[in-house]
Amino acid sequence: QVQLVESGGGLVQAGGSLRLSCAASGFTFSRYGMGWFRQAPGKEREFVASISSSGSYSDYADSVKGRLTISRDNAKKTVYLQMTSLKPDDTAVYYCARATGVAHTSLVEQYTYWGQGTQVTVAS
Repeated sequence: QVQLVESGGGLVQAGGSLRLSCAASGFTFSRYGMGWFRQAPGKEREFVASISSSGSYSDYADSVKGRLTISRDNAKKTVYLQMTSLKPDDTAVYYCARATGVAHTSLVEQYTYWGQGTQVTVAS
């Protein structure tokens, strides 16, 4: 069965960095776009970043452009989110998700499988 397992979250000071990882199993990883989303308390889940199946194309929410970078290693079946210059507003549970096809997309309805999430807390 499809499994997505996030790791790498934690508590960091504002301005700090974290790298999230999402290990995938149960499907042919290189055939699917992947995305990262986040959900803060009391807010809806929102798009953060996405990457195409080959890794050639990526997209970011305006709020994270220039600070967060999505990447993937198809040999390791893992997608990453490198987070730098973190702000308290980045505090949320971060989820990775598998898209329905090869393309990257910001639309939550285009993702069919989700991980359990990893907490990122940025202290001011």
